[in-house]
Amino acid sequence: MPVSTKLGKKCQVVIPKEIRRAVGVTEGDELIIEAIDNKIILKQKPKSYSQKLKGLHKDVWKGIDAAKYVKKERESW
Repeated sequence: MPVSTKLGKKCQVVIPKEIRRAVGVTEGDELIIEAIDNKIILKQKPKSYSQKLKGLHKDVWKGIDAAKYVKKERESW
């Protein structure tokens, strides 16, 4: 859903309402901004990084007994 906007005074950008609603940002939220390959990327800063990362790669351990895996790894040392 590309939307056009213009830079205002002091090079400020207004994020259009439909984009704000789509990603769930509101006034006062912090954003992370970075430049990658001539593109400007805005991301919402997580309120809690530990909550944001909770469950990351949980599928990696699916069907694996973690205790047995760790024991096997330790025995290989």
